Amino acid sequence: MAPASFTQNSKTVCVMDASGSLGSTLVERLLHKGYTVHAAVQNHGELQCFEGEHYDNKKLRVFHSDPLDYHSIMDALKGCSGLFYSFEPSSDQPTYDEFMAEVEVRAAHNVLEACARTDTIDKVVFTSSATAVIWRDDHNTMSSDIDERHWSDINLCRKFKLWHALSKTLAEKTAWALAMDRGVNMVSINGGFLMAPPHLTIKNPYLKGAAEMYEDGVFVTVDLNFIVDSHICIFENVSSYGRYLCFNHVISCNKDAIKLAHILLPPSEDCSPERLEDTRVYQQRISNKKLNKLMVDFES
Repeated sequence: MAPASFTQNSKTVCVMDASGSLGSTLVERLLHKGYTVHAAVQNHGELQCFEGEHYDNKKLRVFHSDPLDYHSIMDALKGCSGLFYSFEPSSDQPTYDEFMAEVEVRAAHNVLEACARTDTIDKVVFTSSATAVIWRDDHNTMSSDIDERHWSDINLCRKFKLWHALSKTLAEKTAWALAMDRGVNMVSINGGFLMAPPHLTIKNPYLKGAAEMYEDGVFVTVDLNFIVDSHICIFENVSSYGRYLCFNHVISCNKDAIKLAHILLPPSEDCSPERLEDTRVYQQRISNKKLNKLMVDFES
């Protein structure tokens, strides 16, 4: 339920990038809740995904908005009280490499600068990743759980070529620095591995170092509906602040790992008999208590 201070006249929001599974589902859910939505997509071809009877809604406006083009961002934000921002690599560079961090940092900088210059923006919900939290050198010496107060080690990410973690960490740090400097009310959501197409492939860059995440008790996944609800809850709740780790499942035993492998791998690549006999259970060492506390009274 929205707080009393959250009024009808503040219900125009922008979703960027609106073409991915998270963005497009957010657009649907926000329209259903009565928001007017500016759906910002990167490629002109993606405009078609908002055509048809399902999106025949007078409260939906679709914008072509390149996160590297400052003016196109400003156009999409015009008249909006809030922004839901997530970065998706462009179709001509679909995967993460050592240069993607530069692109994602530039995009984050442009978007936060545009928000700072848009008088109507009251809140930014910035989608980051759990990979910006979990990659640290001191896992084995830590006495408490990892939570949203922790940051991934940039040097460690570079050393082990964890490009997804590097990009997400640098982009989120850039966004926070600019938000604090320019007085933008920003909250970030550090989501686990998203259990929705097209992310469900073994080539997903989030999965680099999956075995280490698993053994460290920090390999977390999140369902699409849960992360969408989390975004809306965090946006609507005036008491939300800072970062929120967002997941609803931890891969901590062999049964869970094999189940995920069946989803990610082609049928020809079956698990070996040795792996099937592994009965170890790894202790969960990551906490999302902050988000769970916020969402207790949220009605999806």
